[in-house]
Amino acid sequence: MLFSTITSARPRVTGKSAPIFGRFLVVLVALCGCTPLIQSTITLRPPVPPVPYFSTSLPTTEQVEDGPVTVALAANLPDLYAKPLLNLLLQIPFVMTSSGEQPLIVLDQPDLARAQITYGRLDEQAAPIIERYYAVVAPFATVQDDVSLNELQQRWQGFNSTPLFLTPEAASLLQPLWGSTTSQVVADGELIATLEANSDALGIVAFDRLDPRFKVLTIDGVNVLDKNLNPTTYPLVVAVNARGMGATLLATILHPALAPLTNRDTHRLTSLIMTGVTAMSRGTAAAMERNGVLYPAQIISATLAAADITHISNEIPFLDDCVVNNTVNNLVLCSHTSYWETLQAVGTDIVGLSGNHVNDFGREGARRSLQFYQEQKIPIYGSGLTIEEACAPLQWEHNGNTLAFFAVLAFGPEGAWVTESEPGACYYYDRKEEILAAVREAAQTVDIVVVELQYVETYFPYPTGEQVIEFRELREAGAKLVTGVQSHVPQAMEPYGANDVGGRGMISYGLGNLFFDQMWSWETRTELYARHTIYEGEIISTEILTGVLEDFAQPRWATAEERAEILTRIYTAAPPRP
Repeated sequence: MLFSTITSARPRVTGKSAPIFGRFLVVLVALCGCTPLIQSTITLRPPVPPVPYFSTSLPTTEQVEDGPVTVALAANLPDLYAKPLLNLLLQIPFVMTSSGEQPLIVLDQPDLARAQITYGRLDEQAAPIIERYYAVVAPFATVQDDVSLNELQQRWQGFNSTPLFLTPEAASLLQPLWGSTTSQVVADGELIATLEANSDALGIVAFDRLDPRFKVLTIDGVNVLDKNLNPTTYPLVVAVNARGMGATLLATILHPALAPLTNRDTHRLTSLIMTGVTAMSRGTAAAMERNGVLYPAQIISATLAAADITHISNEIPFLDDCVVNNTVNNLVLCSHTSYWETLQAVGTDIVGLSGNHVNDFGREGARRSLQFYQEQKIPIYGSGLTIEEACAPLQWEHNGNTLAFFAVLAFGPEGAWVTESEPGACYYYDRKEEILAAVREAAQTVDIVVVELQYVETYFPYPTGEQVIEFRELREAGAKLVTGVQSHVPQAMEPYGANDVGGRGMISYGLGNLFFDQMWSWETRTELYARHTIYEGEIISTEILTGVLEDFAQPRWATAEERAEILTRIYTAAPPRP
């Protein structure tokens, strides 16, 4: 997709000077009876260099009546914004409106001004000059998902015994709207440590200052990470708006003084969902034959498909002559090509093929499956007809965010590994140093390197010691996301923040199953889907979505109690930080 940026037209400079402005101002004040802001300062100031002059090259459909464009600043405008806005306004004597060139006059009485620069919530009826979004956060290993606005306001006012910590920016920009607060202000870099040291504490931080060590809480169910967020329903967004006659023109003029327009530009935002084991065979295939091929996707498809990039790790080949074999302990697995509709329904964009069952129907079956993906025009990586093809990364771009996806098989059997002349999965240990070097190289050219591993299969939430070492080794090489796609049960997750070596990122040691028939234990039935939010080339948040398998084939969303158990299990299993 194309990446668009918000740009502002730049004024041309003319020879108009301050003394001319002063003469116009004196006459206009006499005519309109208005009170300019600090009149004596404006009329008597010494000459200044040429000032900006805004012409009709700044598009506006507004009709501005004849006469001066008068503007006043709201009293509650924070100094952070009031000072640069006032300085700019005092340097602009004239603006070109639809009715011709008009003087621009700053007043200190808003009720006398035709236009006002206000501070408050976003308003569809006003012209925005700048907007700032904030998030409520807790440490990543927090079970709580939501906080009510009422509780948040009680914490703000000190009526709740559990603390609320604010970054300096959040404190200065929210207090004009929320009133004085008893909350403690802490530096951005100290917020996560402060939260971890204070049980049940919450924090408020700017959206663009998030990192994966924080868990972002929804406010009354409204999620600031949702690209389809309606800002009018979200309480932690503040805006400087222009209202009244000439508002659009004023907003265009004033925006450069406060740029960028927003700290949450959806045109620079990407959501990526990573999933675990998919193998639509055996009991899953039997259920699909009974209930229809879309049966597995019916409940979770809308959420998965809503991501900008939806990832699937498919372990087995797609074959047009695949026959359902639901024999107990059958380990020769395939999916019928008609089952592809299920993956279409969940919005599959990319498919990793590092599974150790890719060659279950021989090398010829692997060739036919690879051809099927090509015919469906679905990008794949991790398997191929040659070593070079199987081990090559998949390059991706969305909203200006660039990614490289690697997939490797770090497990047996040997018959699943690609060779010089036979298809298969990229075997990690035959070319580990080359892959690490490729990760380092990719990290220099793209924003986010993503590595997924089909690792040694275990049925415990705790990653093995070797797994921790090798997953961290890939992160140290430059991978921002390292994901285990081998585990049939959810495993621990390990977030990294902006101040950590390597910067923001996440290790997911194992996501469990997605579409696979392992109903034989509660642990194998539980599933994780990691939804990563990427903003301006950085991973700023990871949300853990939780599901539960039913009827050997169909995941549903976990209940609140089930979700709490799943999250507690994987948080407890986290290895000690290095």
